[in-house]
Amino acid sequence: MRRNRALLHEALNLPSEPVWLKQAHSTNVVDASKVETGIEADGGYTDQPGVVCAVLTADCLPVFLCDKKGTKVGLLHAGWRGLAAGVIEAGIRRMRLPAAEIFAWLGPAIGPASYEIGDEVRQAFIQKDPDLAKAFAPSQSGRWLADLYALARRALRAQGVRMISGGDRCTFRESEWFFSHRRDGACGRMASLIWLDESR
Repeated sequence: MRRNRALLHEALNLPSEPVWLKQAHSTNVVDASKVETGIEADGGYTDQPGVVCAVLTADCLPVFLCDKKGTKVGLLHAGWRGLAAGVIEAGIRRMRLPAAEIFAWLGPAIGPASYEIGDEVRQAFIQKDPDLAKAFAPSQSGRWLADLYALARRALRAQGVRMISGGDRCTFRESEWFFSHRRDGACGRMASLIWLDESR
């Protein structure tokens, strides 16, 4: 792991060591400029140039955030548990920006045709918002297929974010590009990173 992180640092010529989180499917979103690597959280944000926010995923959804003026950036780790608990809502609040000024980009995650879940997962969402039933489709096995992208878009829009892009990849099906825990079991993780350029 250390070797891979060192290679990543070198390949991207990063301005600093990323603030690696101990991810726990929580709603804890931290100021990456004020914490150390290893803090238990599922998101980071910063308004300090050169501070690198990072999350690791292998089917869960990385949600990238920034404002129009490029004064603040954030990155969230959003699996179904985090989405149901409100990690996106927490991330938007922690950014302390008008939602209309925020851009969101949905990184690679397991797609809606591949993410089979039980009824308890579906119920965790529709008990909060019945309209979220639209993000689930019956599977051939009698369970449900969940659309993480649709769930994330709904959460972002509910917070007032309108500039949303991404959300068109599938880590499970695109084996030549992505790791997938659902597909491979024990596997690597993709690192998602975001930072403000120090030269600005």
